Amino acid sequence: MSKTDQNQMDINTASQPNGSPAAGARKIQIFDTTLRDGEQSPGAAIAPERKIIIARQLARLGVDVIEPGFAVSSPGEFAAIERISRELQTVEIAGFARAVTGDIDAAVKATQDAAKRRLHIFISASDIHLQYQLRMSRAEVVARAREVIAYGKQFVEEIEFSAMDATRADLDFLTELTEAAIAEGATIINLPDTLGYALPEEITHMFTSVRRGARGGETVRYSAHCHDDLGMAAANSLAAVRAGASQVEVTVNGIGERAGNCSLEELAMILDTRASVIGVQTGIRQKEIFETSRLVSRMMHFPIAFNKPIVGRNAFQHESGIHQDGLLKNRSTYEIMDPEAMGIPRSMIVLGKHSGRHAIKHRLSEFGIELDNAQLDAVYAAFKEKADAQKIVTDEQLIRIAGEQTDTQPDPYVLTDLQVLAGSCSVRKATVALRDSSGKEAVFTAEGDGPLEAVVSCIRQGIPHASELEDLELHSLSTGENAHGEAVVSVLMNGERYRGTSIHADIVLAAAEAYVAACNAAILGSHVNKNVDETVDNVDKIGE
Repeated sequence: MSKTDQNQMDINTASQPNGSPAAGARKIQIFDTTLRDGEQSPGAAIAPERKIIIARQLARLGVDVIEPGFAVSSPGEFAAIERISRELQTVEIAGFARAVTGDIDAAVKATQDAAKRRLHIFISASDIHLQYQLRMSRAEVVARAREVIAYGKQFVEEIEFSAMDATRADLDFLTELTEAAIAEGATIINLPDTLGYALPEEITHMFTSVRRGARGGETVRYSAHCHDDLGMAAANSLAAVRAGASQVEVTVNGIGERAGNCSLEELAMILDTRASVIGVQTGIRQKEIFETSRLVSRMMHFPIAFNKPIVGRNAFQHESGIHQDGLLKNRSTYEIMDPEAMGIPRSMIVLGKHSGRHAIKHRLSEFGIELDNAQLDAVYAAFKEKADAQKIVTDEQLIRIAGEQTDTQPDPYVLTDLQVLAGSCSVRKATVALRDSSGKEAVFTAEGDGPLEAVVSCIRQGIPHASELEDLELHSLSTGENAHGEAVVSVLMNGERYRGTSIHADIVLAAAEAYVAACNAAILGSHVNKNVDETVDNVDKIGE
């Protein structure tokens, strides 16, 4: 087989969801530290009652190990770890501790009800840390590591030892420290790139050298914990895997100290998408990836960057007419992963000034709107004017353009007026006017703790089958007094997720329009799906 043929085979394999590695592929454990290292993100904090919710989702996602926090840090943290250890009996729980007996005692006690647990002890290894932070000599660090590992071994059989800042440590000393940890009973050696400083080839050299150079080095497992300061956390984690590491420590959405950690979803999809080349596998359930990402983002109040790989809003969206045309013909032309396999709603087409007629016709057909060639030309011309003015055209705006050009109201409901009363000392009240597809208009009023709650209550009165509002995002599209905000609303109907967007200088109005647009999408989408199902049923009956 030629190299060209092999490359094409790899690409074809990668374009299929859940591509399988070779039989007998090595299993890579996914160690999730979202609830510990992830919570150390500047400005982030997770209430104890929310930690258990995230931990349950991590278990559904299929991670092998959960590090739920730092037990000695606070009574609330201790209680959360204790509850997670007691409830999640199918996942291994890691108790995190500095090289201090008090930390170890707290970690051991908090995780005592876990069906399977380990103790995770760390101490610095680089001379920079030893001199300026610990103020200890190399010999003192080795002695301390021996002491605390031996102490922890009394309580827990599985000991993970982390040599913090390993990638900036002297390699001979790192090997000596690892050897001492193994001698005292450590079963897993973690060589972290704590500052995100290393290059992939340096990671490979470090893991290979320590594993071969330390006495007993081949008898233990190895773990990688890479930060993303230089944007190489995923690449460095992959290098560690290829150098023999059987565990990678990650966080959902890549959250963590400074620029964060290796992203769980990125690493999982690298190992899966290129499985035929890398030859390893994980136990991650891809269908849970998107829900896990959204849950962590909401509960930690950390937005996800639009261009974030895998779970970012733009990760599977295309505006270029050339790309859109290719995708509509065969998704593998411009997609190497299947977003739906990860639980990501398929909305691959973004309508902007680079979009073509094919994409517009396709999007309108998703809402049950069919146009002849003359109507499509008129809609396309009006669409281009709107796209030049604001770059992106929302579904609601496109449907409205189609209605204007065809003299109809294709969307079930239109928001015709909105009035909101808000203030620090007054009750928030809203009045909303909605027009349905028959032309009938009605006015609704409601109160709420905030203006958005009042507005949503009004809309729910006016739309009999209004969908459950699942999520609301607000984004600023510009700065200054004339700044416009974009609202993105997700709703659920019959287990399906629908989204509506709107752009306006008034963010409350934008949110209201986005919610109506999402409800319209759900109503139209369910109607189209129902028609498709009925057609299939009729065909089946004819076949019978």
